[in-house]
Amino acid sequence: MTHALKTTRKQNYADWYQEVVSEAELAEHAPVRGCMVITPWGYAIWESIQRLLDRKLKETGHQNAYFPLFIPLSFLQQEAEHVEGFAKECAIVTHHRLEQNKEGKLVPAAPLEEPYVVRPTSEMIIGAMFAKWIESYRDLPLRINQWANVVRWEMRTRLFLRTTEFLWQEGHAVYASAEEAQQETRMILDLYAQFARDYLAIPMIRGEKSATERFPGAVATYCIEAMMQDRKALQAGTSHFLGQNFSRAQGIRFCDEGGQEQYAWTTSWCGATTRLIGALIMTHADDDGMVIPPRIASTHLVILPIVHKEENLSAVHHFCNELAASLGSVQLSGEPLGIVVDSREGKSGDKKWRWVKKGVPLRLEIGMREVESGELMLYRRDLGPKEGVRLKASELATQLPTILQQMQDALLAKAEAFQKEHICTIDSRDQFYEFFTPKNPEQPEIHGGFAFAHWSEDLEVEEQLKRDLGVTLRCIPLEDHLQSDPGICPISGKKSLRRVLFAKAY
Repeated sequence: MTHALKTTRKQNYADWYQEVVSEAELAEHAPVRGCMVITPWGYAIWESIQRLLDRKLKETGHQNAYFPLFIPLSFLQQEAEHVEGFAKECAIVTHHRLEQNKEGKLVPAAPLEEPYVVRPTSEMIIGAMFAKWIESYRDLPLRINQWANVVRWEMRTRLFLRTTEFLWQEGHAVYASAEEAQQETRMILDLYAQFARDYLAIPMIRGEKSATERFPGAVATYCIEAMMQDRKALQAGTSHFLGQNFSRAQGIRFCDEGGQEQYAWTTSWCGATTRLIGALIMTHADDDGMVIPPRIASTHLVILPIVHKEENLSAVHHFCNELAASLGSVQLSGEPLGIVVDSREGKSGDKKWRWVKKGVPLRLEIGMREVESGELMLYRRDLGPKEGVRLKASELATQLPTILQQMQDALLAKAEAFQKEHICTIDSRDQFYEFFTPKNPEQPEIHGGFAFAHWSEDLEVEEQLKRDLGVTLRCIPLEDHLQSDPGICPISGKKSLRRVLFAKAY
């Protein structure tokens, strides 16, 4: 079978991923090291994620605000564990103004009195404002979200998955009690997992991070983990219970109902970054290119006029435009459909494969036969470039929502089956090491998947597995089907309270 892409997943997964990004016109490498240009097709997916998740966050009582890109270095130093955790990833601004030197080259001219850190995350700058805004228990809870860019200096980058600059959403909230803050931490985690499932068609495993994997300065970090088609894990979102650590560092205090001054309890969380587009690619794309789940797509249906004779041009284009106009009021889950009539000049085969590679959910190819008969073949992207559903043009408006939802459900079911197939319960050290050893020398990155194994909570075990196999403890699962009785850790031989998930990860 001939595929649209030159490289298949089995031939070289990493190269296949880069080719999907390029051929789907999602992003390009920027002139700035480690950064990317998100092209309109890719940015449309991000806008859909942003619009839909933003609505859900506002429904939970959170309000949007915006905070500075630059953070005074002294702010980061207020919380020792926090600054230590991000120190190696920080980009620093030390000068302002440029001048020409004797050779005519532009050089930094004026040192800043205090260096600025380019935002790697915003706990410290937002906390400084919270300390100003909060005086009494009447000011609580305070729930703030911002959509922004962040910079983390990465040595090895990959488009969408790990770039020096990326886009994200970060939420920060303040409560009067630990119970309220803990409740929100878990509520947001559930919201992220449900959003990924319902809109991205990506099943997530919710869990708590081990102490070594916690967000710097947090009391507890919870995460959602997804399994990609190469069986690696991708952390797709986090929610942190910060306790009173940041409140004490930044003086976030309030007077309680009894008039006593108390330190507040805070949370922070991030579940939407441009990394989610990478997750979409590695969960759903195939050897023909991108596959976009309908509920997150900006364009749901592309109509391609197929004209072989000049005298048929007007009739075919008129039919296509009329058909698109008749679908103007059709919705999927309350959202209007995006309909495109691709009337550009060019070979029909080239136009077809361009849309296949871009992953548009549905495609119609309209020629004089379809105009005269009113019989259409609606191609579903998840079934391949040549598989579709026959229906009448008059039925299209009523059938589209059902067909799109069937595609959405099918993508989720396929991803769930893949995840289930590649989670293995492991009870011996030899089995553990064999599971993470690649079987095919031509695919050195492909291994078993997620290991569901006991862990004795020893730091040495985590370090050994990371050193020997490149495997990390992804999470202590919260899912009911991944709960377990006590047992024995296969690596240390010590007693274990529960099984956890180990995997190689991005």
